[in-house]
Amino acid sequence: MANLSSKELNPNAIKEEEKAVESNRKLKVGIIGTGWIAASHIDSYKRMPDVDIVAGADLIPGKAEAFFKKNGYENVRCYPDHKAMIDAEELDAVSVCTYNRTHAECSIYALEHGIHVLLEKPMCVTLEEAVEICRAEKKSGKVLSIGFQPRFDANMKMIKKIVEAGDLGEVYYIQTGGGRRRGIPTPYGTSFITDETAGIGALADIGCYSLDMVLNAVGYPKPLTVTGYKSDFFGKDPVTFEGHPEYADAFGVDDFAAAFIRLEGGIVLDFRIAWAMNVDTPGDTIILGKKAGLRIPSTDCWNGSTGGPMTLYHQIGGKSFDTVIPLIDDKGPSLFDRKIRSFLDACKYDLPAPVPSSQILYNQAIIDGIVKSAEAGREIEIVIPEI
Repeated sequence: MANLSSKELNPNAIKEEEKAVESNRKLKVGIIGTGWIAASHIDSYKRMPDVDIVAGADLIPGKAEAFFKKNGYENVRCYPDHKAMIDAEELDAVSVCTYNRTHAECSIYALEHGIHVLLEKPMCVTLEEAVEICRAEKKSGKVLSIGFQPRFDANMKMIKKIVEAGDLGEVYYIQTGGGRRRGIPTPYGTSFITDETAGIGALADIGCYSLDMVLNAVGYPKPLTVTGYKSDFFGKDPVTFEGHPEYADAFGVDDFAAAFIRLEGGIVLDFRIAWAMNVDTPGDTIILGKKAGLRIPSTDCWNGSTGGPMTLYHQIGGKSFDTVIPLIDDKGPSLFDRKIRSFLDACKYDLPAPVPSSQILYNQAIIDGIVKSAEAGREIEIVIPEI
Protein backbone atom coordinates (compact mmCIF):
# COMPACT_ATOMS: atom_id res chain seq x y z
CA MET A 1 0.00 0.00 0.00
CA ALA A 2 1.13 3.57 -0.65
CA ASN A 3 2.45 5.63 2.23
CA LEU A 4 0.43 8.61 3.45
CA SER A 5 1.39 11.96 1.98
CA SER A 6 2.25 14.98 4.11
CA LYS A 7 -1.15 16.41 3.18
CA GLU A 8 -2.89 13.32 4.48
CA LEU A 9 -0.93 13.51 7.72
CA ASN A 10 -2.33 17.03 8.24
CA PRO A 11 -5.94 16.26 7.40
CA ASN A 12 -7.95 19.05 9.05
CA ALA A 13 -9.82 19.51 5.79
CA ILE A 14 -11.25 16.00 6.09
CA LYS A 15 -15.03 16.04 6.55
CA GLU A 16 -17.47 13.20 6.91
CA GLU A 17 -19.87 13.01 3.98
CA GLU A 18 -23.32 13.79 5.32
CA LYS A 19 -26.12 11.86 3.70
CA ALA A 20 -29.74 12.90 3.56
CA VAL A 21 -31.94 10.92 5.91
CA GLU A 22 -35.16 9.43 4.54
CA SER A 23 -37.49 10.60 7.29
CA ASN A 24 -40.50 8.98 5.60
CA ARG A 25 -39.01 5.56 6.47
CA LYS A 26 -39.20 5.54 10.24
CA LEU A 27 -37.85 2.78 12.43
CA LYS A 28 -39.73 1.74 15.55
CA VAL A 29 -37.16 1.57 18.34
CA GLY A 30 -37.30 0.26 21.89
CA ILE A 31 -34.83 0.88 24.71
CA ILE A 32 -33.96 -1.94 27.10
CA GLY A 33 -32.61 -0.57 30.36
CA THR A 34 -33.17 3.08 31.27
CA GLY A 35 -30.08 3.90 33.31
CA TRP A 36 -27.57 6.68 32.60
CA ILE A 37 -26.22 5.37 29.27
CA ALA A 38 -29.78 5.12 27.95
CA ALA A 39 -29.97 8.91 28.32
CA SER A 40 -27.23 9.25 25.70
CA HIS A 41 -29.08 6.89 23.38
CA ILE A 42 -32.40 8.69 23.61
CA ASP A 43 -30.68 12.06 23.27
CA SER A 44 -29.19 10.92 19.95
CA TYR A 45 -32.38 9.25 18.78
CA LYS A 46 -34.18 12.59 19.27
CA ARG A 47 -32.01 14.07 16.56
CA MET A 48 -32.80 11.29 14.09
CA PRO A 49 -35.88 12.20 12.01
CA ASP A 50 -36.43 8.60 10.95
CA VAL A 51 -36.89 7.15 14.44
CA ASP A 52 -39.97 6.60 16.59
CA ILE A 53 -39.21 5.63 20.20
CA VAL A 54 -42.24 3.50 20.95
CA ALA A 55 -41.33 1.29 23.92
CA GLY A 56 -38.97 0.81 26.83
CA ALA A 57 -38.25 -1.73 29.54
CA ASP A 58 -36.64 -1.68 32.96
CA LEU A 59 -36.61 -4.14 35.84
CA ILE A 60 -37.14 -1.40 38.44
CA PRO A 61 -40.86 -0.49 38.71
CA GLY A 62 -41.59 3.03 37.52
CA LYS A 63 -38.04 3.73 36.33
CA ALA A 64 -38.81 3.50 32.61
CA GLU A 65 -41.89 5.69 32.93
CA ALA A 66 -39.91 8.36 34.79
CA PHE A 67 -37.06 8.14 32.28
CA PHE A 68 -39.22 8.75 29.23
CA LYS A 69 -41.22 11.51 30.90
CA LYS A 70 -37.98 13.29 31.86
CA ASN A 71 -36.85 13.07 28.25
CA GLY A 72 -40.07 14.47 26.83
CA TYR A 73 -41.74 11.24 25.74
CA GLU A 74 -45.27 10.92 27.12
CA ASN A 75 -46.67 8.07 25.02
CA VAL A 76 -43.92 5.45 25.18
CA ARG A 77 -45.22 2.07 26.31
CA CYS A 78 -43.22 0.72 29.26
CA TYR A 79 -42.64 -2.88 30.32
CA PRO A 80 -41.12 -4.66 33.35
CA ASP A 81 -38.51 -6.55 31.28
CA HIS A 82 -37.17 -7.02 27.78
CA LYS A 83 -39.18 -10.17 27.06
CA ALA A 84 -42.52 -8.51 27.86
CA MET A 85 -41.65 -5.58 25.62
CA ILE A 86 -40.43 -7.65 22.68
CA ASP A 87 -43.38 -10.04 22.91
CA ALA A 88 -45.91 -7.19 22.90
CA GLU A 89 -44.37 -4.80 20.37
CA GLU A 90 -43.56 -4.86 16.67
CA LEU A 91 -40.09 -3.33 16.84
CA ASP A 92 -37.51 -2.74 14.14
CA ALA A 93 -34.59 -2.19 16.50
CA VAL A 94 -33.57 -1.97 20.15
CA SER A 95 -30.79 -0.36 22.13
CA VAL A 96 -29.56 -2.68 24.86
CA CYS A 97 -28.46 -0.42 27.74
CA THR A 98 -28.64 -2.85 30.65
CA TYR A 99 -26.10 -4.18 33.15
CA ASN A 100 -23.18 -6.11 31.66
CA ARG A 101 -24.53 -9.34 33.11
CA THR A 102 -27.76 -9.06 31.10
CA HIS A 103 -26.33 -7.93 27.75
CA ALA A 104 -26.32 -11.44 26.35
CA GLU A 105 -29.84 -12.52 27.27
CA CYS A 106 -31.43 -9.26 26.08
CA SER A 107 -29.56 -9.22 22.77
CA ILE A 108 -30.17 -12.89 22.02
CA TYR A 109 -33.90 -12.60 22.73
CA ALA A 110 -34.21 -9.57 20.45
CA LEU A 111 -32.27 -11.22 17.62
CA GLU A 112 -34.32 -14.39 17.93
CA HIS A 113 -37.42 -12.25 17.43
CA GLY A 114 -36.11 -10.63 14.24
CA ILE A 115 -35.04 -7.30 15.76
CA HIS A 116 -31.89 -5.33 14.96
CA VAL A 117 -29.69 -4.71 18.03
CA LEU A 118 -27.40 -1.89 19.07
CA LEU A 119 -25.59 -3.41 22.05
CA GLU A 120 -23.75 -1.12 24.42
CA LYS A 121 -20.18 -1.97 25.34
CA PRO A 122 -18.83 -4.21 26.69
CA MET A 123 -20.34 -6.86 24.45
CA CYS A 124 -21.00 -9.04 27.50
CA VAL A 125 -19.05 -10.63 30.37
CA THR A 126 -17.68 -13.96 29.11
CA LEU A 127 -16.44 -15.39 25.83
CA GLU A 128 -19.12 -18.07 26.04
CA GLU A 129 -21.83 -15.37 26.11
CA ALA A 130 -20.22 -13.56 23.17
CA VAL A 131 -20.26 -16.75 21.12
CA GLU A 132 -23.96 -17.30 21.81
CA ILE A 133 -24.75 -13.70 20.83
CA CYS A 134 -22.87 -14.12 17.54
CA ARG A 135 -24.67 -17.37 16.82
CA ALA A 136 -28.04 -15.73 17.42
CA GLU A 137 -27.03 -12.88 15.11
CA LYS A 138 -25.95 -15.27 12.36
CA LYS A 139 -29.18 -17.24 12.58
CA SER A 140 -31.36 -14.11 12.60
CA GLY A 141 -29.75 -12.27 9.68
CA LYS A 142 -30.31 -9.02 11.56
CA VAL A 143 -27.87 -6.20 12.30
CA LEU A 144 -25.93 -6.42 15.54
CA SER A 145 -23.58 -3.51 16.18
CA ILE A 146 -21.55 -2.94 19.36
CA GLY A 147 -21.41 0.50 20.95
CA PHE A 148 -17.82 1.61 20.30
CA GLN A 149 -18.30 5.27 19.35
CA PRO A 150 -14.54 6.10 19.43
CA ARG A 151 -14.35 4.22 16.10
CA PHE A 152 -16.01 7.25 14.51
CA ASP A 153 -13.46 9.82 15.69
CA ALA A 154 -11.30 11.16 12.86
CA ASN A 155 -8.13 10.88 14.96
CA MET A 156 -8.87 7.22 15.67
CA LYS A 157 -9.44 6.66 11.97
CA MET A 158 -6.07 8.26 11.28
CA ILE A 159 -4.34 5.60 13.42
CA LYS A 160 -5.86 2.87 11.27
CA LYS A 161 -5.06 4.79 8.10
CA ILE A 162 -1.38 5.08 9.04
CA VAL A 163 -1.12 1.35 9.72
CA GLU A 164 -3.02 0.33 6.58
CA ALA A 165 -0.93 2.66 4.39
CA GLY A 166 2.16 0.70 5.41
CA ASP A 167 3.96 3.64 7.00
CA LEU A 168 4.89 1.52 10.02
CA GLY A 169 5.78 -1.56 8.03
CA GLU A 170 5.03 -4.90 9.63
CA VAL A 171 3.72 -4.32 13.16
CA TYR A 172 5.28 -6.56 15.79
CA TYR A 173 4.62 -4.91 19.18
CA ILE A 174 1.84 -2.80 20.69
CA GLN A 175 1.68 -1.15 24.09
CA THR A 176 -1.71 0.22 25.08
CA GLY A 177 -3.96 0.92 28.01
CA GLY A 178 -4.92 3.93 30.05
CA GLY A 179 -7.17 4.77 32.90
CA ARG A 180 -7.66 7.02 35.85
CA ARG A 181 -5.68 7.90 38.93
CA ARG A 182 -8.93 7.86 40.89
CA GLY A 183 -12.08 7.20 38.90
CA ILE A 184 -14.17 4.25 40.03
CA PRO A 185 -17.64 4.98 38.57
CA THR A 186 -19.88 5.05 41.63
CA PRO A 187 -21.86 8.28 41.05
CA TYR A 188 -24.38 5.99 39.34
CA GLY A 189 -24.74 3.68 42.33
CA THR A 190 -23.28 0.19 42.49
CA SER A 191 -24.26 -1.21 39.08
CA PHE A 192 -20.68 -0.78 37.76
CA ILE A 193 -18.95 -2.33 40.76
CA THR A 194 -20.86 -5.43 41.86
CA ASP A 195 -20.23 -8.85 40.42
CA GLU A 196 -23.99 -9.50 40.20
CA THR A 197 -24.58 -6.64 37.76
CA ALA A 198 -21.24 -5.77 36.13
CA GLY A 199 -19.26 -9.02 36.25
CA ILE A 200 -16.08 -7.20 35.20
CA GLY A 201 -14.87 -3.71 36.06
CA ALA A 202 -12.24 -1.47 34.48
CA LEU A 203 -11.49 -4.21 31.96
CA ALA A 204 -15.02 -3.95 30.58
CA ASP A 205 -15.75 -0.30 31.13
CA ILE A 206 -12.71 1.32 29.49
CA GLY A 207 -10.37 -1.58 28.72
CA CYS A 208 -12.55 -2.68 25.81
CA TYR A 209 -12.12 0.78 24.22
CA SER A 210 -8.34 0.72 24.58
CA LEU A 211 -8.16 -2.74 23.05
CA ASP A 212 -10.45 -1.77 20.19
CA MET A 213 -8.33 1.26 19.29
CA VAL A 214 -5.24 -0.81 18.51
CA LEU A 215 -6.86 -4.05 17.39
CA ASN A 216 -9.01 -2.21 14.86
CA ALA A 217 -5.93 -0.37 13.59
CA VAL A 218 -4.03 -3.59 12.87
CA GLY A 219 -6.99 -5.48 11.40
CA TYR A 220 -8.23 -7.37 14.47
CA PRO A 221 -5.85 -10.35 14.46
CA LYS A 222 -6.99 -13.40 16.36
CA PRO A 223 -5.75 -13.61 19.98
CA LEU A 224 -3.81 -16.78 20.73
CA THR A 225 -2.57 -16.71 24.34
CA VAL A 226 -2.79 -14.39 27.32
CA THR A 227 -1.06 -13.93 30.65
CA GLY A 228 -3.37 -11.77 32.73
CA TYR A 229 -3.42 -9.99 36.08
CA LYS A 230 -6.19 -8.12 37.87
CA SER A 231 -6.63 -6.51 41.28
CA ASP A 232 -9.18 -4.66 43.41
CA PHE A 233 -7.04 -2.92 46.04
CA PHE A 234 -8.72 0.48 45.75
CA GLY A 235 -12.26 -0.77 45.26
CA LYS A 236 -12.07 -2.81 48.44
CA ASP A 237 -10.70 0.12 50.51
CA PRO A 238 -13.43 2.19 52.27
CA VAL A 239 -11.12 5.23 52.16
CA THR A 240 -11.58 5.30 48.37
CA PHE A 241 -15.27 6.12 48.70
CA GLU A 242 -15.50 9.17 50.93
CA GLY A 243 -18.86 9.11 52.65
CA HIS A 244 -19.86 5.79 51.10
CA PRO A 245 -17.91 2.98 52.80
CA GLU A 246 -20.67 0.59 51.75
CA TYR A 247 -19.31 0.74 48.21
CA ALA A 248 -16.17 -1.04 49.35
CA ASP A 249 -18.30 -3.86 50.79
CA ALA A 250 -20.21 -4.13 47.51
CA PHE A 251 -17.14 -3.99 45.27
CA GLY A 252 -16.76 -7.27 43.40
CA VAL A 253 -14.89 -6.51 40.16
CA ASP A 254 -11.43 -5.41 39.01
CA ASP A 255 -10.17 -1.83 39.36
CA PHE A 256 -6.85 -2.58 37.61
CA ALA A 257 -5.78 -5.15 35.05
CA ALA A 258 -2.75 -5.92 32.92
CA ALA A 259 -1.89 -8.55 30.37
CA PHE A 260 0.61 -9.82 27.82
CA ILE A 261 -1.25 -11.11 24.77
CA ARG A 262 0.10 -12.93 21.72
CA LEU A 263 -1.83 -12.26 18.52
CA GLU A 264 -1.93 -14.05 15.20
CA GLY A 265 0.72 -12.72 12.83
CA GLY A 266 3.46 -12.50 15.44
CA ILE A 267 2.17 -9.35 17.17
CA VAL A 268 2.61 -8.95 20.93
CA LEU A 269 0.16 -6.76 22.85
CA ASP A 270 1.23 -5.28 26.20
CA PHE A 271 -1.92 -3.98 27.92
CA ARG A 272 -2.88 -2.28 31.20
CA ILE A 273 -6.03 -0.47 32.34
CA ALA A 274 -7.18 1.15 35.58
CA TRP A 275 -10.06 2.78 37.36
CA ALA A 276 -7.65 3.66 40.17
CA MET A 277 -3.87 3.62 40.54
CA ASN A 278 -1.04 5.58 42.14
CA VAL A 279 0.15 7.20 38.92
CA ASP A 280 -1.41 9.60 36.43
CA THR A 281 -1.13 7.26 33.43
CA PRO A 282 0.22 3.77 32.75
CA GLY A 283 1.75 5.17 29.56
CA ASP A 284 1.04 6.25 26.01
CA THR A 285 -0.07 3.83 23.34
CA ILE A 286 2.84 2.73 21.13
CA ILE A 287 2.61 0.77 17.89
CA LEU A 288 6.01 -0.49 16.70
CA GLY A 289 6.59 -1.56 13.13
CA LYS A 290 9.69 -2.64 11.27
CA LYS A 291 9.74 0.66 9.31
CA ALA A 292 8.51 3.15 11.92
CA GLY A 293 6.85 3.58 15.30
CA LEU A 294 3.75 5.53 16.31
CA ARG A 295 3.16 7.18 19.70
CA ILE A 296 -0.44 8.00 20.65
CA PRO A 297 -0.66 10.21 23.76
CA SER A 298 -2.82 8.87 26.57
CA THR A 299 -5.93 10.67 27.79
CA ASP A 300 -6.97 11.51 31.34
CA CYS A 301 -10.03 9.29 31.13
CA TRP A 302 -10.68 7.40 27.89
CA ASN A 303 -12.67 10.14 26.14
CA GLY A 304 -12.87 8.59 22.68
CA SER A 305 -9.96 10.35 21.03
CA THR A 306 -6.21 10.81 21.48
CA GLY A 307 -4.60 12.85 24.25
CA GLY A 308 -2.74 15.09 21.82
CA PRO A 309 -0.90 15.09 18.49
CA MET A 310 0.56 11.72 17.52
CA THR A 311 4.21 11.27 16.56
CA LEU A 312 5.61 9.03 13.84
CA TYR A 313 9.23 7.98 14.47
CA HIS A 314 11.03 6.90 11.29
CA GLN A 315 14.35 6.80 9.43
CA ILE A 316 15.25 8.66 6.24
CA GLY A 317 18.65 8.09 4.69
CA GLY A 318 19.91 6.45 7.86
CA LYS A 319 18.91 9.40 10.05
CA SER A 320 16.14 9.62 12.64
CA PHE A 321 13.16 11.91 12.08
CA ASP A 322 9.99 12.62 14.04
CA THR A 323 6.81 13.58 12.20
CA VAL A 324 4.14 15.19 14.36
CA ILE A 325 0.62 14.40 13.20
CA PRO A 326 -1.68 17.28 14.21
CA LEU A 327 -4.96 16.58 15.92
CA ILE A 328 -7.83 16.65 13.46
CA ASP A 329 -10.45 19.24 14.30
CA ASP A 330 -13.28 16.74 14.08
CA LYS A 331 -16.33 18.97 13.84
CA GLY A 332 -19.82 17.81 13.04
CA PRO A 333 -22.11 15.33 14.78
CA SER A 334 -21.04 13.92 18.12
CA LEU A 335 -19.42 10.49 18.20
CA PHE A 336 -22.54 9.14 19.86
CA ASP A 337 -24.75 10.56 17.09
CA ARG A 338 -22.48 8.95 14.50
CA LYS A 339 -22.76 5.63 16.30
CA ILE A 340 -26.56 5.82 16.33
CA ARG A 341 -26.80 7.07 12.74
CA SER A 342 -24.52 4.35 11.37
CA PHE A 343 -26.58 1.68 13.15
CA LEU A 344 -29.86 3.06 11.79
CA ASP A 345 -28.48 3.23 8.25
CA ALA A 346 -27.31 -0.38 8.49
CA CYS A 347 -30.81 -1.42 9.58
CA LYS A 348 -32.60 0.55 6.87
CA TYR A 349 -30.36 -0.18 3.91
CA ASP A 350 -29.16 -3.70 4.68
CA LEU A 351 -25.59 -2.55 5.28
CA PRO A 352 -22.92 -4.37 7.32
CA ALA A 353 -22.86 -3.64 11.03
CA PRO A 354 -20.66 -0.55 11.59
CA VAL A 355 -18.92 -2.23 14.56
CA PRO A 356 -19.23 -5.93 13.71
CA SER A 357 -19.55 -8.63 16.35
CA SER A 358 -16.96 -10.74 14.50
CA GLN A 359 -14.33 -8.22 15.61
CA ILE A 360 -15.62 -7.53 19.09
CA LEU A 361 -15.76 -11.27 19.69
CA TYR A 362 -11.93 -11.14 19.71
CA ASN A 363 -12.02 -8.13 22.03
CA GLN A 364 -14.25 -10.06 24.43
CA ALA A 365 -12.07 -13.16 24.11
CA ILE A 366 -9.07 -11.14 25.32
CA ILE A 367 -10.96 -9.67 28.27
CA ASP A 368 -12.30 -13.10 29.19
CA GLY A 369 -8.81 -14.56 28.81
CA ILE A 370 -7.32 -11.94 31.12
CA VAL A 371 -9.87 -12.80 33.80
CA LYS A 372 -9.36 -16.54 33.45
CA SER A 373 -5.57 -16.27 33.35
CA ALA A 374 -5.51 -14.02 36.41
CA GLU A 375 -7.66 -16.48 38.33
CA ALA A 376 -5.54 -19.45 37.19
CA GLY A 377 -2.26 -17.66 37.87
CA ARG A 378 -0.70 -18.71 34.56
CA GLU A 379 -0.72 -18.17 30.80
CA ILE A 380 -3.72 -19.67 29.02
CA GLU A 381 -4.58 -20.42 25.41
CA ILE A 382 -7.51 -18.51 23.97
CA VAL A 383 -9.84 -20.90 22.17
CA ILE A 384 -12.71 -19.31 20.22
CA PRO A 385 -15.43 -21.75 19.11
CA GLU A 386 -16.83 -21.68 15.58
CA ILE A 387 -19.85 -19.46 15.13
